[in-house]
Amino acid sequence: MRNKVRCLIIGSGPAGYTAAIYASRANLEPVLFEGLQPGGQLTTTTEVENFPGYPEGITGPELMEDLKKQALRYGTEIFPGRATSVDFSVRPFKVTIDNEHMIEADTVIISTGATAKYLGLPDETKYAGQGVSACATCDGFFYRKKKVAVVGGGDTACEEATYLSGLADKVYLVVRKPYLRASQIMQERVMNNPKIEILFEHNAVGLYGEKGVEGVHLVKRMGEPDEEKIDLAIDGFFLAIGHTPNTDIFKNFLELDEVGYIKIDNPTSKTNIEGVFAAG
Repeated sequence: MRNKVRCLIIGSGPAGYTAAIYASRANLEPVLFEGLQPGGQLTTTTEVENFPGYPEGITGPELMEDLKKQALRYGTEIFPGRATSVDFSVRPFKVTIDNEHMIEADTVIISTGATAKYLGLPDETKYAGQGVSACATCDGFFYRKKKVAVVGGGDTACEEATYLSGLADKVYLVVRKPYLRASQIMQERVMNNPKIEILFEHNAVGLYGEKGVEGVHLVKRMGEPDEEKIDLAIDGFFLAIGHTPNTDIFKNFLELDEVGYIKIDNPTSKTNIEGVFAAG
């Protein structure tokens, strides 16, 4: 592994690999570190139907493997490891990998993506790996012929529910609002799926079970005069309520928005520091 590089790419989602392909074809000899989740969020997605070049669709892991092969073909060096600290005060920039290996880079491309959000229930930690998951494609197999709940109302939640309906006997889609935020095609899929039941205006407030998840405590129409508490028996509890950007290590150098995403100079991918770019 080189200690000094021309182009360092942090993260291995679609944006990271796309940057690697273009950088390597431009003879920038890029080095890419995969991060905590090699392949990014798409590795937790089943069917990808809107990516050009795949008329029959492709799974997320397969797509990411294709992108990785293409980056390798043009000479990108790819390593496991995540950036744990950075120093963008002077050039060359300094990036520390896994708290132990420091690399100097003339240019840095950040494509660290985001991490799935949790509700913040104490029970989520208690039942981690014992019924609580944020990845249906990773853990759905364990719930064949069982009952599961998916929390969320966007495209991701609908995709997770649709995928799980092919494994579980019953899927409850727990939606806090009285409507879905998902795209129209995803809404139609879940609404027309006989194995999916949508619970509008329901909040998950806790989980229960002795050795693992056996059910979820719900509150229907929370805060309203007709508020109702419900105990719903399930075997698996899947979260699909959005993501938190993985940008904490950059906050002392780069401008972030109110959510934590890196600000760029649209329509470019330039950040407030010359030579540091953000993508994804």
